[in-house]
Amino acid sequence: MSKFVSAWRIRDFAPGEGARAGAASGQGEGWIPASAPDDTYRALVDAGRLADPYVGRNEIPAEWVRDREWWWHTQVDLAGDGALVFDGLDTFADVYLDGRLLGSADNMFRSWRFDLGHIAPGTHDLALCFHPTAAKVAGAPLPVWEAFADRISRSRRTLMRKAQFGWGWDWGPDLPTVGIWQPVRIERRGGAVVRSLNFTTLAIADVAEVVVDIDLSEPAEVMVQLLDPAGVSVASARLDGSGSVGLTVADPQLWWTADLGAQPLYTLVARTGDAELRRQVGIRTIALDQSPDPDEPGTTFFRFLLNGVPIFARGANWVPASSFVGAIPDAAYADLLARAVSANMNMIRVWGGGIYEPDLFYDICDRLGLLVWQDFMFACAPYPDGDPAFDANVRAEVAEQVLRLRHHTCLALWCGNNENQALQWFNNLATGERAEVGGLALYEELIPRVLDALDPETPYRAGSPLGGPSPNSMRGGDVHNWTVWHGIPLVLDADAVGEKDTTPEGVAFTRYAEDMARFVSEFGLQAAPDIGTLRRWMAPEDLALGAPGFLERIKDVADKATAMMIPVTGLPATIEDFVDFTMIAQAEGLKFGIEHYRRRKPHCSGALIWQHNDCWPCVSWSLIDYDGIAKSSWYATRRAFAPVLASFRRDGDMVELWIANDTLAPVRDVATIALARLAGGTEWTERVDLEVAANRSTCVWRGPVADSVENVLTVRSAGASFPDNRLLLAPVKELVLHPAGLAISHEASGDALRITIAAERYALAVHLRSDDPSLRFDDNHFDLAGGEARTVTVTGTTDPGSVEIRCWNARSPG
Repeated sequence: MSKFVSAWRIRDFAPGEGARAGAASGQGEGWIPASAPDDTYRALVDAGRLADPYVGRNEIPAEWVRDREWWWHTQVDLAGDGALVFDGLDTFADVYLDGRLLGSADNMFRSWRFDLGHIAPGTHDLALCFHPTAAKVAGAPLPVWEAFADRISRSRRTLMRKAQFGWGWDWGPDLPTVGIWQPVRIERRGGAVVRSLNFTTLAIADVAEVVVDIDLSEPAEVMVQLLDPAGVSVASARLDGSGSVGLTVADPQLWWTADLGAQPLYTLVARTGDAELRRQVGIRTIALDQSPDPDEPGTTFFRFLLNGVPIFARGANWVPASSFVGAIPDAAYADLLARAVSANMNMIRVWGGGIYEPDLFYDICDRLGLLVWQDFMFACAPYPDGDPAFDANVRAEVAEQVLRLRHHTCLALWCGNNENQALQWFNNLATGERAEVGGLALYEELIPRVLDALDPETPYRAGSPLGGPSPNSMRGGDVHNWTVWHGIPLVLDADAVGEKDTTPEGVAFTRYAEDMARFVSEFGLQAAPDIGTLRRWMAPEDLALGAPGFLERIKDVADKATAMMIPVTGLPATIEDFVDFTMIAQAEGLKFGIEHYRRRKPHCSGALIWQHNDCWPCVSWSLIDYDGIAKSSWYATRRAFAPVLASFRRDGDMVELWIANDTLAPVRDVATIALARLAGGTEWTERVDLEVAANRSTCVWRGPVADSVENVLTVRSAGASFPDNRLLLAPVKELVLHPAGLAISHEASGDALRITIAAERYALAVHLRSDDPSLRFDDNHFDLAGGEARTVTVTGTTDPGSVEIRCWNARSPG
């Protein structure tokens, strides 16, 4: 039995002053209410002591928070036994009970348990002192890379086990958090309890062979039972003490990703005495195939095998859903993950600069059929080598997180870090050094040893990107493609090709066509959020290009967006233009990249976009902005990630039509290819009978098509097996678009609104938007051919006046 401690008060002091002021017993004035779990910044905002750091230019004025000593205080009723458990303290904290030090914490990613057996029953003062992080690691050696901008000397983030993005990233604000960010509970003593429960599928045939691993708090007999999705017992066993036991499951119902099948979840029950632990588990196998690719000699595959079936991983990278990680609502997880699946994703990567997400995150992924690539929390820096205390802290962190997450069916991969080996390689390239990355032993020795003991069946990679003759090599492993956007040179084999090139030509999204990677685990382009999102969070005077408040929303180099827009849309004149231009450039770029990678199947077996979501309102690589509004790129991604995709590939004066079939059944259909006039009508059409085998990508048509500013090449499916697609035959800025002649009608449908849009002439990028961020559009940012109509369902409103509709044609000189 547990009792949660959620009501607290907080107060700040100059470092070292809190104890002398009696903070351990809650003395003095100036305390403000707070909840746990939550966030110190949010409590300050609620109390009127701090302007919301997300609003206006309030990020920098909030810097004082990190330099203060923060005390959290409450009173608790204790029964004289049991334990006080903190699931997450951020980060350096001393724990006091009635003014006496119980112990200290120094890792945000670990839980902390304090025995209460010696405490007399009654009401007690419980207080925590959170120290400024920089002071706790001052003076320790801090390795940095010479070839890159120094982003760690001020924060010293690599010396502490804390969310690394907290001091800012090229998409996030500089708001390092502090406080109780996970639940606090009082556990009563009651005999043996099941501390951890794992479920691994070893083999699948007519029956499934599974193994259950159990960790008990003390020796006891434990009964293990497996219930099928209908609640019927299908296997059981007894075990004396901690250990492993095998089960055989007849007629197993297999768990698949959402695109390939159902997600039946069994219930695993472990009982000992009066205590039991239940877990939802799925029967499935997962493996990582890195065998030689016979059709591209000298390369290896990098593809996931789900239940023995090779899959193409279609997905995105996940960053924390708020900089205030202790205050993320459950609804945000449910919404963002559901929309990943709605965008036809089957994998999400939890990026190593954020946090290990809460249980809810992985529970939702289990239910939705969304595989999880899980980084350990190390990112973009060298870390300490050979420090026994640091190593011990990391070892405990890794063991705890593996024990917590290993049973989840969605878990597809553990990964040691984000980009550390690759950035060291590029640093060596620039400096002429041959140094190994700091912290390498963590990824190649410490973490693998923990996994060998606790979760040997889940695949592990020591870093991302990694593989082939050098990190980021296209010959093997995974690649982060930052040629597009950042201008980083490609690595075809063991060496980089060319120099860094940040010109518009050097960073153009058409350079994705040069990427022959096995698996692309990061690629992307930035775009602004919806104009309404900017208006809600920014001061009116900052809603202008070059305004200081607007530039504070762009954490990367602002000129990179300029280089992206120049070849696609030209340059914007207003902030409204900037929103529209970056959105369509991002959408077109991701469409181009995804189509290229999927045509390369099976040689390329994954494309994970950077990034799915935002942690605050900003200009970033996200598909969905902080207010939950899907950008144009989200809809482009949903179409490009359809299980069956038809896409065009230009080859000189010729164009090819490819069908990428990620399903487990052959596709038989008739494709209609048309050269449509932007002014209306068509130059020609051609019907193509096609048959594409399951899990294959194939060219089904090839023909001559010239560049044109007046035409567009389209493809449609007679059998609705794939979404419509098109190839622009000139840059967006050069297209001669005519007035589209949109005709709009609408009708209420329950609590939703159905809007039908018809076009007289080709309409590019039809866009429906609202100032209400809660509205959801089942389709958006689409083209309409002349004479075509489409109906969009808008949930959250029945008022047609709440939705505005426009298309790109109004910007064309035609």
